[in-house]
Amino acid sequence: MGERGPVPKRSDQRRRTNKPADAARGEVTTAPAGKTVAIPAANPRWHALAKEWYASLAESGQSTFYEASDWATAKVWAELLSRELRKRSRVSAQMIAAWAGGATELLTTEGARRRMRVELQRGGESDEDEEAAVVALDAYQARLSG
Repeated sequence: MGERGPVPKRSDQRRRTNKPADAARGEVTTAPAGKTVAIPAANPRWHALAKEWYASLAESGQSTFYEASDWATAKVWAELLSRELRKRSRVSAQMIAAWAGGATELLTTEGARRRMRVELQRGGESDEDEEAAVVALDAYQARLSG
């Protein structure tokens, strides 16, 4: 899993530029990805919340990194969550904690993604501070040249 401690800031929010964020972590080991992964269908008998959670994985950006084993893990967790939510007795806090840990390993939260140094960018998203700096520099350049 990722680092312990506070959730790291997004790379565009870090101030220190003289030290790469990944310097302490060392080199990244890479390997070729498996075959193109078909997303397994959700079980129609799952609890509505389990189905919603499973469907949200397919729509989320981190699923780009999912392999067949990740989808299999997600199916197991969705099944367990569904069984837990369908119980007539109280929901087991221990089971929900275990599910939350499994969901974290699937990078389903912003904090989990940041700890693993995965940042998702929405299309068309812009940084207001960066835009303001560009406008200020353009105005400054126009005054100097004009």
